[in-house]
Amino acid sequence: MDLEGRSRGLGQGMKEGILAALAGKKVKGYSIEYVTLNDSYSPGKTISATKELIERGIFVMMGNVGTPTAKVSLPLLEQAGVPAIGFFTGAGLLRPGKGDIVNYRASYVQETAAVIDKAIKSGLIPAEICAYVQNDAYGMAGIAGVKAALSSVSGAGGIIRKLDEIMSLGGDAPYRNNVGPVGVYKRNTFSSRDGYESLKAWERTSGVKCRIVVTVGAYASIANFIGYASMKGEQWTYSAVSFTGAENLKTALAEYGVNNNIIVTQVVPPLDSDLPIVKDARKALGSKLSYVSLEGYVVGRFLLEAIKQIPGNDITRRSLLATISGNSFDIGGLQLDYRDDNQGSDMVISTYLENDRFNILGDEDMKKILR
Repeated sequence: MDLEGRSRGLGQGMKEGILAALAGKKVKGYSIEYVTLNDSYSPGKTISATKELIERGIFVMMGNVGTPTAKVSLPLLEQAGVPAIGFFTGAGLLRPGKGDIVNYRASYVQETAAVIDKAIKSGLIPAEICAYVQNDAYGMAGIAGVKAALSSVSGAGGIIRKLDEIMSLGGDAPYRNNVGPVGVYKRNTFSSRDGYESLKAWERTSGVKCRIVVTVGAYASIANFIGYASMKGEQWTYSAVSFTGAENLKTALAEYGVNNNIIVTQVVPPLDSDLPIVKDARKALGSKLSYVSLEGYVVGRFLLEAIKQIPGNDITRRSLLATISGNSFDIGGLQLDYRDDNQGSDMVISTYLENDRFNILGDEDMKKILR
């Protein structure tokens, strides 16, 4: 996971949450050692780190951060027979994906659809929904979500064809700007100008202003884009998926003086929830509690519970996967269901930044923001 790179807040948050969940806990007489290596959100480093951990004989790989990094680690894990559990990504390549993959979280398609559904209900037309995304598998997972959300909306056919054209471009990072209502940026960079100009070109071509910009990227890069657009005087509303990291994004946006018109979807319960799992996380993490570290905490607790439910003391990868598949779990009041697929939760909560905190976004709140 990224512990030292530009997305380090995400890796550090997941690590803190998982370690807090496992600290002092034993299951069937065993404690769990959680070993992490830094990959700086760089697939090349992910490959070498994954190989090293496999050679060290890890039981499972848990909590990896990122889609482009998962894309290169999953084939290695499949070959070695190592399960992938609770990765911090909602990309389709893990749903179901190849190998033994167990997801906790909702997908990016579900997250993106949640925001677009609210926007459409608030009166937006398809051409007013734009996107700014990372130019890789992660960003394209977000575009797939936009397409899915618009597929049943009247008058969206032309937009969907543009999105299909953008997603069909091959290669690792093809040129995707100036094709449709989408701007892209290169992973691990802050170069937002080209993506911004792509959205302005769309406005000129379509004759319609972007009302909401769905962003799918890392928090520093997304904050840089929003700051640049704000400097240009744009009155756009922005949404971000959970991977962006709400708290990290808020901190980064403060440097640009931006503190409103920001929506972030979450895949864990609210941080002030009365659910026992959230209460436990608040106690264990203290000031380090965030939406990201809470997800790590949930993933850690889930692994403990899954091992606990293995019949007898035959703790193997096969017995762990057999215990999870086809079953449901109550993790401190949070329900995870693996009876139909390899994704335990469909929870998506939309929040918006107001008065330096993220509040739950209702339909009336969306209408107010879009005004």
